[in-house]
Amino acid sequence: MKILITGGCGFVGTNLALVLKSKGYKIDSLDNLSRKGSKYNLRLLNKEKIKNFKFNIENFEKIQKLPKYDLIIDCCAEAAVEVSKKEIDKVINTNLIGTFNILKKVKKDKSKIIFLSSSRIYPLSGSMNTIKSKIINSKIKINKMFDENDNIRGVKTLYGLTKLTSEMLIEEFSYAFDIKYIINRCGVISGPLQFGKQDQGFISLWIWKHLNQKKLNYIGYGGYGHQVRDVLHINDLTDLIFLQIKKINKINNKLFTVGGSKTSFTSLKGLTHLCEKITKCKIKIGKISKTSIYDIPYYISNNKNVSKTYNWKPKRDINQVVMDTFLWLKTNKTKINKYF
Repeated sequence: MKILITGGCGFVGTNLALVLKSKGYKIDSLDNLSRKGSKYNLRLLNKEKIKNFKFNIENFEKIQKLPKYDLIIDCCAEAAVEVSKKEIDKVINTNLIGTFNILKKVKKDKSKIIFLSSSRIYPLSGSMNTIKSKIINSKIKINKMFDENDNIRGVKTLYGLTKLTSEMLIEEFSYAFDIKYIINRCGVISGPLQFGKQDQGFISLWIWKHLNQKKLNYIGYGGYGHQVRDVLHINDLTDLIFLQIKKINKINNKLFTVGGSKTSFTSLKGLTHLCEKITKCKIKIGKISKTSIYDIPYYISNNKNVSKTYNWKPKRDINQVVMDTFLWLKTNKTKINKYF
C-alpha cells in the first residue's frame, strides 16, 4: 500500500511515517517545513528514504501533480488554538482548504482517507458547563467523558471550527463520491519528537521547562493549575492507526473519539509534581488568574466506540507519557537546540 502523510514532518506525522515504514508500507510526506522542528524530523525521514514534498497544502495545483496513493493520512494542521485568533487566514487555508484539496485528490485517484480531527470540535460550553466555577481552587473530580454523541453546536474556537468543517466535508465527499474514510477526534497527544515548545502542547513544554529550570505559570481559572486533560501517548495512536489501515476495507466511514481517557490524564498541578519527580528539578511556578476566552477547564475522552470496534485501548498512562517524552528530550537536548 502506498500512503501519503500530510504534515509528515510534524510531531504526529513523523511518528506515523516512521512506524508505518517499518511495517512495510511505502510512505511519502507532504510538509512545507514552516516549523523549525520540522527540519529535524525531515532528517529522520531522509534516513528511512521517505520522500517529502515541500509545499503548502493549500496549493492544489501541486497536490494534483502528486503520485497516486492508496491512502492519504491527513494530519496537517495549524493546531495552536490561541494563534487561530491572530492568523485566521493561515488557519482556514491550512486546516480547511488544505483538507478540501486533499479530498479532491482522493476523489480523483479513488483513494481512502484517514483524518485526524480534534476534541476542540466540541463547544466551549460543554467543558465549562461540566466545571461551572470560574475559579478552580481544588482538585477536579473525574466524572464526565466526551464522545461522538455529545453536542457539537456552539462556539468552539476558530481552530475547532476548521476541524469540524473538515469532518463534514469528508462525510459529504464520501456520500457523493463513494470515498472510504476514518475520522479520529483526538485530544492531547504527546511523546517523543515533541520539542518542548508551546505550540506542541503543555506536556512537552512542562517537561522542557523543568529540564532547563525555566519559570512556568499556571494560567486561568484563578491560576491554581487544577485544569484537567487526558493525554494520549503517540505510540498508542500509531498502534490504532495501524489497525485502522489494516481493516479499512471492512471498517470504514466511521467517526471515533480517541484519547487517553481515564487511563491517562493529568492536571497542570499534577503534571508539575510528576515533572519534579522525573527530572529531579523544581522550578518556580507563577500564577496568572485571568482565563483566555478559549481555555477550557476539563476534557476527558470516552473511547468506548473505538475500543469496541478495534479491540484497542491506551496501554500507556500519564507516567509513561511524561517519562518517554522526558527521556527523548534529555537525550536529544543539544540536537534540538540547533533547530530553534
